[in-house]
Amino acid sequence: MASAAQASSVRDLSASAFQKFLSGMDYPAGKQDLISHARKNNAPDAVIQVLEMFQDKSFQSAADVSQEFGRVK
Repeated sequence: MASAAQASSVRDLSASAFQKFLSGMDYPAGKQDLISHARKNNAPDAVIQVLEMFQDKSFQSAADVSQEFGRVK
């Protein structure tokens, strides 16, 4: 599995690489909060694309985000 930096597409992105760009996130957090935080961490386009597919809701934890990652991917 490619690292997030090497992931050229959403399909290549692993859950662990994805979570790396949300490190230090304060929860609960909304979809836009996650996108902003990932951008601050220099997330590649594939990470932002996945976040943009998330439901517009409040995420309570990193586990909550991982579950949504599995749903959209």
